[in-house]
Parts: sequence; C-alpha cells; structure tokens
Amino acid sequence: MKTYNAPADVEHKWVVIDATDVVIGRLASYVAKRLRGKHRPDFTPHIDTGDHVVIINAEKAKFTGKKLTDKIYYRHTGYPGGIKSTTPGKILDGKYPERVIEMAVKRMMPKESTLARTQFGKLRVYAGAEHPHTAQQPETVDFKSMNRKNIKAA
Repeated sequence: MKTYNAPADVEHKWVVIDATDVVIGRLASYVAKRLRGKHRPDFTPHIDTGDHVVIINAEKAKFTGKKLTDKIYYRHTGYPGGIKSTTPGKILDGKYPERVIEMAVKRMMPKESTLARTQFGKLRVYAGAEHPHTAQQPETVDFKSMNRKNIKAA
C-alpha cells in the first residue's frame, strides 16, 4: 500500500473560537491540532493542511487551580544573570492578555521548523470580541459545548 500525500493546494478554512470562560490548556491543545491539520482525514506531516484560527475574548480565558498565580513563565535576556520570570495573572492583567494563549499554543506546536512557523502564523488572537476577519466568512466553533471540562465554572 502506498503512503498517501495530501495535495499541495489544500483549502484552508477560517475558524472563530470564543475563549470566554474556557480553560486555556484545553483550548490551546484544540487550536494546535486545528493549526497543524490533524483533524483532517488527509493530514500529511510535511504539508500545511491546517486552518486559520481566530480566537476572540482572550482576556476572559481561565486557568484551573492556582495556575494563575503559581505557574511561572521564564525567559532569558541573553546576558549573564538575565533570567526573567512572570505569571499568567500578570500577563492577563497587563497590556497584551492575548499572549497567554499565544504562548500556550506555540508550546504545543512542533519546534524549530519553517512549517511550524507558517502554521503558527495562521493563529490570530484578540483580547476583545471584535476581529477584522469577517470578510473571510469564518465558521464559528462552539468549543465550550464539546466537553463539560472545557468550561471553568466560577
């Protein structure tokens, strides 16, 4: 049996997901699968078969447990002793709350390849409910109703 290869001219859909009261890790896992194209029956690892994903209301996404204060993101400036740290709570309260979802999705994507960078470039995250991609006629995915664990109850 020959190995199936998806055609190079794959049609990429546009998908909108509302992140209000959604658990960030579960959302990031679902979005990473959509960006890679693993939800499709014609998935091929070396061809970009993924969709464009637009996430709205990113500032209203939730963490479970005490991750909002106890989870620590580290980065390094490149200088000796230049390690910096921050928490998701500080980022969500800051100027760019959408970066929490972007970081979570990026860390679930394959590392260090041009294909992964191209696939991650099809992610658009917005803090509010407005997005400028209505001309692409995106379909709305009701992520909350897929599983009862996707919602963080108050």
